[in-house]
Amino acid sequence: MTDLPPATRLLTAAPDRTYDLVVLDYDARLMRRKRLVTVHDEGFMVDLPAVTNLDSYWGFELEDGRAIQIVPAEENVLLITGDLARLAWHIGNRHTPCEIHDTYLLIREDHVLEGMLKGLGARITRVSRPFAPESGAYGTGRTMGHDHGHSHAHSHAPGTPFHTHDHHSHDGHIHHHGAHFHGGDEAD
Repeated sequence: MTDLPPATRLLTAAPDRTYDLVVLDYDARLMRRKRLVTVHDEGFMVDLPAVTNLDSYWGFELEDGRAIQIVPAEENVLLITGDLARLAWHIGNRHTPCEIHDTYLLIREDHVLEGMLKGLGARITRVSRPFAPESGAYGTGRTMGHDHGHSHAHSHAPGTPFHTHDHHSHDGHIHHHGAHFHGGDEAD
């Protein structure tokens, strides 16, 4: 594996030429500082001024002018059909990232949510495809969903400092202070 020069800026549009691709899943597309590896096994360093949701960007420009495209990785997701407005409300009430389409919804594979949605009459199909859910309500950051033992971090707006949320567990759920986590049948 060889190393390329570091990334110097994010690109919002495709340049005339693309040198290589980096394939990142939904979690990896939220970053501040990390060494990435292209599909042709060449590494490069990314060091952004703040935690950034890369879903809004085409890719990276390296110090030598070469462009690396960001490609969303295929992930295991649930394709949901049924009463979409009602189902989307219940998904949103749990602050779960959701990709919204005219005839279906997509969420990450999750057996707890799958059971809840089936109980609400949803038809669910397991598929593997890129996952690009809606961004936060104000167009920045990300929706942070429920947790199965790992922590998430995000920024609320460009230029705001990176922070993490405090977590604790009782009654079998991980609770996120400041993330407005809703699990199970808890009241808002």
